[in-house]
Amino acid sequence: MVFRQRCQACHTEEAGKPARVGPNLAGVVGRKAAATDFNYSAALKGSGLTWNRENLDRYLAAPSKVIPGTRMVIALTDPAQRKALIDYLAKKR
Repeated sequence: MVFRQRCQACHTEEAGKPARVGPNLAGVVGRKAAATDFNYSAALKGSGLTWNRENLDRYLAAPSKVIPGTRMVIALTDPAQRKALIDYLAKKR
């Protein structure tokens, strides 16, 4: 499971759970970037992005290229892993 292997150290994905180093990702698919109660970077707050599947795929592949100044440093270079992760997160509401 991609989330457990690559994301869980910094993020939670269950609604109502507290954030960790990174924000809780429950409901992230379809949400505006930096829309939840978390200390987001100014870069992410100012991005104007909505986390649709396409934007999530681009961001997960190269976070600092999509949003220079983001605090997220982990990239998922494998397209199959990104798709699996986005599919998983889309079910988390």
